[in-house]
Amino acid sequence: MSHEEVPPRVRIRAWTRGTDDDRRQGLLGYIALEFGQLALDGVTVRKTAEGRLTLSFPSRTDRAGRRHPFIRPLHDEARREFEAAVLCALGEREDFEP
Repeated sequence: MSHEEVPPRVRIRAWTRGTDDDRRQGLLGYIALEFGQLALDGVTVRKTAEGRLTLSFPSRTDRAGRRHPFIRPLHDEARREFEAAVLCALGEREDFEP
């Protein structure tokens, strides 16, 4: 991102906590969010085995079992920036507990 570009604003529209079973497996819950002029639903918040929070994106699975995300960051730097913005916005919610 160049210095002239302003990153789109992230706003969490809804947070849905995962079931106790989901959470034991690392899936903390689901978020619906606004990212600039886009509404994104079905993004999941997960906790890795190392305890780091991360996002995963809605996808479809083809007949061969390969996942194809509907949306995704184009590269790792974009993923890190997007995750940081979303997790920061999520952390401001009173109903979010990692």
